[in-house]
Amino acid sequence: MTDQPNTEVPREDLAHEVKQAVSEFVSHFKGFKDDVTLKLQQNEERMTMLDRKTHITARPHLAASETETAPHQKAFDAYLRSGDETALRGLDLEAKALSTAVNTDGGFLVDPVTSDTVKSVLTSTASLRAVASVVSVEATSYDVLIDHGELGAGWATETGSLTETATPQIDRITIALHELSALPKASQRLLDDSAFDLESWLAGRIAEKFARSEAAAFINGDGIDKPMGMMTHPAVDNDSWTWGNLGYVATGVDGGISGGDAIVDLVYALGAEYRANATFVMNSKTAGVVRKLKDADGRFLWSDGLAAGEPARLMGYPVLVAEDMPDVASDSCSIAFGDFAAGYTIAERPDLRVLRDPFSAKPHVLFYASKRVGGDVSDFAAIKLLKFATS
Repeated sequence: MTDQPNTEVPREDLAHEVKQAVSEFVSHFKGFKDDVTLKLQQNEERMTMLDRKTHITARPHLAASETETAPHQKAFDAYLRSGDETALRGLDLEAKALSTAVNTDGGFLVDPVTSDTVKSVLTSTASLRAVASVVSVEATSYDVLIDHGELGAGWATETGSLTETATPQIDRITIALHELSALPKASQRLLDDSAFDLESWLAGRIAEKFARSEAAAFINGDGIDKPMGMMTHPAVDNDSWTWGNLGYVATGVDGGISGGDAIVDLVYALGAEYRANATFVMNSKTAGVVRKLKDADGRFLWSDGLAAGEPARLMGYPVLVAEDMPDVASDSCSIAFGDFAAGYTIAERPDLRVLRDPFSAKPHVLFYASKRVGGDVSDFAAIKLLKFATS
C-alpha cells in the first residue's frame, strides 16, 4: 500500500489565519461605523442649516400658533372699528398684565404694538425729550431732590477740637403730570374697510400731535395744565446768577452777534462738571446765523456731522435744532447751552389710553387718546442762555 501525503494544516497556521480574518472583519466594521457616523453628522448639519434658513426668511406662523399678543390686537382692532368691547373685557387680565386694563374714567390701554410705535416717534422728534432726563412714574407727580449747597469740611489736628461744619441745602422740585390728549377722527366707511391699517394710522396721528405739543411745552410751557418750559423761568445776568433763575451771557450786539467770542463765553459760563455732556439748543433760523461765525483764524465754529444721523456740532458740542426756541431778536435768549440730562427732567406715565366716540361727530368716529406727562428744570446751574443784547 502506498502512503498518502500528509495535507493537514498545522494548528499554529490555522490560528494565525483565523486571527487575521477577525482582524480584517473588525477593521471593515470600524470603517462601516465611521461612514455611518459621518453620514449622520452630515444629515444633522443639513437639518441645522434648514432650520436657520427658516428663521432667517421669517416664514409666517401657521394659524394654530398665534402669538400671545394676537388676541388682544384683534380685540383692540374690533373696538376701534365697531366699538365692540366684549372681546377686550373677556381677555385674561392676569396673563396680559396691564395690556387691557380698563380706566375708571373710560378707555382702554393701547395694545403694545401701537404704544411702541408712538413712543419711537416721540423719541426721534427734535425736542428736549431727545437730550433731557426722561423717567416713568405711576403717581401724579415726580419729586426731584437737589443738593445745591456745599458740605463743609476742615483740617483736623491731633489735639485740636473739631468744629461743626456747614450743612448742605436740599431742595425739593415737584414735577406735576398733566394730561396730553389728541382727538383724531375717521369716517365709519373707512373703518369698515379691512384693507385700511387702522392701528398704524392712529399711531401716526397721535404721535404727530403729541410730539408737537410736547416740544412746545418743554420749552415755552407756562406750567398751567402743561409742563413748565425751560424758557419760562427768569433769565438773569450770569454774573449775578442765583438758584431759580437761568444765567445768560450777552452777545454785546442788540439783536445780533458780531463774532464767535460770545459763543466761547457761553461755553465757559457753564460749570466744568456740566460741559462734558453739554448740548446747544436753537431753532433753524438761529442755526443759520450761527453757522456763519468764524474764529480769529477764519475757521468756522460750526461743523456738520461726519456720518448720517450725527448731529451738527458747534465748538465740538452737538447741536439740537428745536423749532420752538425763539428767533434772533432784540433781547432774545435764542440759544441754550447745557447738560439737559441734569438740567431738565421729563416725567410721564408709561401708558397711552384710547376712547372711541361714535356719537359726537357723526358720521365720523372720534378717537380720544391721552397720556400724562410733565416737565420742569431740575438743575438751574446746568443750563445757560445766550442773549442777543448789549447787556
